[in-house]
Amino acid sequence: MGKILFAERDGVQVLKFVGDVRVTLGPTISTFLSKLGQCKTFKSVIIDLTETEGIDSTSLGLLAKISLTTQEAFNTIPTIVSPNEDISRILESMGFGKVFVILEELITECGQLGELPTEIVSESNLRKQVLEAHKVLMSLNERNQGEFRELVHALQHESLDAVPVPRNRVA
Repeated sequence: MGKILFAERDGVQVLKFVGDVRVTLGPTISTFLSKLGQCKTFKSVIIDLTETEGIDSTSLGLLAKISLTTQEAFNTIPTIVSPNEDISRILESMGFGKVFVILEELITECGQLGELPTEIVSESNLRKQVLEAHKVLMSLNERNQGEFRELVHALQHESLDAVPVPRNRVA
């Protein structure tokens, strides 16, 4: 199971993804993202993938959302540090080179990192986050549109099916 470590120093926010980063960490990333726009001392975001063993498409979509948010709110492009060739290849194929500066190694030391608390959300909210993350990925390039179109369509229909329908009770 993966975890996300966090440090902040002089306005630089550092997220370090450790282990296998999956959909279950989506709410943690979303909480970070919601607090990011309120940061008064913000200068940049560094996402450290040096200890990441695997990362799923939902987490990738939320990373892309971090980039789009920092560009819109602060006019800055975040950095991803990824020495793992397999993960770097995935990042490039997803179009991350357009929305991140991608480095193979961390240039400076980040200081003491503390673990972000794992967020727990309802299945419905988690489904919404997965859907939103994949829509963000689809917006990055045509390849992603083809790759995730069916999943997004299925998630949208699943959300509609999940709405409770009132039933007449027979006494």
